[in-house]
Amino acid sequence: MEPRGGKVTETLGSESTFTKLARIAELARVTPKRVLTTLAHHVDFDWVYDAHQLTRKDGAVGVDGQTAADYERDLGTNLWSLLERFKSGTYRAPPVRRKHIPKGDGTKTRPIGIPTFEDKVLQRAVTMALTAVYEQDFLDCSYGFRPGRTAHQALEALWRGLMGMGGGWVLDVDIEAFFDSLDHGHLRSLLDRRVRDGVLRRMVDKWLAAGVLENGSVSYPDGGTPQGGVISPLLANVYLHEVVDEWFEAEVKPRLRGRAFLIRYADDMVMAFEREDDARRVLDVLGKRLAKYGLTLHPEKTRLVPFRMPRPTADATDGRPRPGSFDFLGFTHYWGKSRKGRPVVWRKTASTRLVRAVKRVAEWCMANRHRPVREQCAGLARKLQGHHAYYGITGNYSALARFRHHVRRAWRRALDTRSQRARMTWDRFKLLLRRHPLPLTRVVHSISSRAANP
Repeated sequence: MEPRGGKVTETLGSESTFTKLARIAELARVTPKRVLTTLAHHVDFDWVYDAHQLTRKDGAVGVDGQTAADYERDLGTNLWSLLERFKSGTYRAPPVRRKHIPKGDGTKTRPIGIPTFEDKVLQRAVTMALTAVYEQDFLDCSYGFRPGRTAHQALEALWRGLMGMGGGWVLDVDIEAFFDSLDHGHLRSLLDRRVRDGVLRRMVDKWLAAGVLENGSVSYPDGGTPQGGVISPLLANVYLHEVVDEWFEAEVKPRLRGRAFLIRYADDMVMAFEREDDARRVLDVLGKRLAKYGLTLHPEKTRLVPFRMPRPTADATDGRPRPGSFDFLGFTHYWGKSRKGRPVVWRKTASTRLVRAVKRVAEWCMANRHRPVREQCAGLARKLQGHHAYYGITGNYSALARFRHHVRRAWRRALDTRSQRARMTWDRFKLLLRRHPLPLTRVVHSISSRAANP
């Protein structure tokens, strides 16, 4: 079924939706201090149809058990009904189904929420409208869950900032349980400054108040963002834009004695300072700033890292602390040398991420060891390609090769358990790899490749 406005385009959606989003964005851009009170009238059938097109169809089902295929059997009727309930205010946000997934080394779990499919569609529709507004306000230091911005761009900006400043002091910031502790009262106040459309704000309030279904009972958290929903990252960005980004740019930087910059990806952020005294002053007030908005710095994970560029002739007696390292967006950042022996910031896969990835591959190999070898090879190839797609950056070849080595070992070990009679020795496994080769290690993203080899 096609919307009344015409055929859906391959990029954003119908042309009418694109035009409306552009109009909202332009209005927000030219009136940065204006509070917008009428936005929901733009949301029509074409809009929710496009939101449906942009919604993932292969996700887990929510509390109603309805799949995307179930919903699409009468798509037109369902979307008209959804639009009417959204506009009239009769839509009821269902509880999200909570599921726990392994975190880090597997000893802990992280709760995730699974909304119903229809709820995902409506969250997408509302997020589209709010994004058109707030993208005009967000600062360049923010990269997480924003259109046209990626984690690799954040890594590039961090690299260039550190190299341009000659290192310095890095404040590795960790907000404890941010997505669970975000204060609803403060969030509503922040939203009031820009968007007061009654229909949109009513929906946001309903999602904030929606319960969580776990072990057969529904609970109603006092804080946090809607778990698992596409609107959650946007609300987080709205919150941290005020709490951290604007505060750092407008109040912190003008008071510093040296250069500094901030890179934030959702709640994962680092602040880099040219001078140690500036870094320590900010660390002293950052906790108080966050506490004002109901947030808390993690006492163990938040740390100040000496990261000044090492001198070519430095030794242990020159009085300067040796440069440390820090993790950001899955990579460990550290000082090394270029091919010509000059100091340069390198990135490698963080050890915790590597261990987690290897463990997941090993579990997959054991679970699928009785499938045809050709199918196993295709599955492992996809996992290697996915790993390369994110971690395949300049300077990280050795960590990529190490991951591939562990994948091969895990596969052979799993195949060796298929039969006690025909053991999978390394010689037999090498013959198997000739018929079913795994993808070679390769760098996908040439981030800062020119400057890394001066």
